[in-house]
Amino acid sequence: MANAPGNPSPTPSANAPTEQQLMEDASQFRKAYAAVRQQVGRVIVGQAPVVDGVLTCLFVGGHALLEGVPGLGKTLLIRSLSQALSLKFGRIQFTPDLMPADITGTTIVVEGQAEPGRPAQREFRFQPGPIFSQIVLADEINRATPKTQSALLEAMQERSVTVAGKTYPMAEPFFVMATQNPIEQEGTYPLPEAQLDRFFFKLTVGYATREEMHTILNRTTGSDVDSISPVIDGPTIVRFQKLVRRVLIAPHVQDYAVRCVLATHPDGEHATKLARQFLRFGASPRAAQTLVLASKVRALLDGRVHVSVEDIRHVTLPAMRHRILLNFEGQAEGLTTDAILNDVMESVGSEPVRK
Repeated sequence: MANAPGNPSPTPSANAPTEQQLMEDASQFRKAYAAVRQQVGRVIVGQAPVVDGVLTCLFVGGHALLEGVPGLGKTLLIRSLSQALSLKFGRIQFTPDLMPADITGTTIVVEGQAEPGRPAQREFRFQPGPIFSQIVLADEINRATPKTQSALLEAMQERSVTVAGKTYPMAEPFFVMATQNPIEQEGTYPLPEAQLDRFFFKLTVGYATREEMHTILNRTTGSDVDSISPVIDGPTIVRFQKLVRRVLIAPHVQDYAVRCVLATHPDGEHATKLARQFLRFGASPRAAQTLVLASKVRALLDGRVHVSVEDIRHVTLPAMRHRILLNFEGQAEGLTTDAILNDVMESVGSEPVRK
């Protein structure tokens, strides 16, 4: 079983919190979520689904990949979020000449002080790289070589970095937000499927509307510039991450998430017609874990401590669009993974629930 930021609902125990306690904690969660969202909204105009997707990743301990053409505010969104959180922020600008040690850090030689009758002693000391932050911006991640991209893998999955045979843990919470440009392909290195699978959500950043464009201009071309204040700290985020895992999910709702994933396996017995025809590979078990965790966040925001099928459907696209791979026929037909997933939800929704 693949690792993921969390596991399915825990088995109830004698010390399990009551539903009333969960509802009270959920109320605190919604207030904190709204406060962060309000602060980000002072700078970011529109992009509500993207903002909600990023915050969902934050509160489940996952990582987010933002994709969109230049100039749509991807980097600004991440920087704004970091300002609303009392967390250590680090930015890594990915370029073709970036080396893994530029991300993880390296061991350096430090000269000690000389003493009478004793020469100066040298010692090796680890110099941490920018990955040793709590919220990390990996800007234009597809511009670095695969060797450098892979330097993020251990940190993203294991929450630790190994340098010169020694493992250094990351501070909690640890959150990576990466951006990439889907249009410009010259001088870029597409992320391999194994690394894409480690991103909790893949979020598509679109263009602003006419009204949003006017608001952007009013905010950015005048003399008054809104500032963002921190409204939540690290221990509170970790507490809410634990709260998310306490949200309940009924067996038939979890089965819906499982069937959605199995329906993307082109050679499986549960595959839909489009999946069999146009998919090369289906989603991994991480997709099912992502569906469950993300739907728990949505349930909390809706004032519930139980996940519904509609919660699963709401998070399916960002959770799975980067976890399925079109075959040549699908690419030739101009299909998108979103179109395949919409068909999956429609097909799976019409099936009877298994007992």
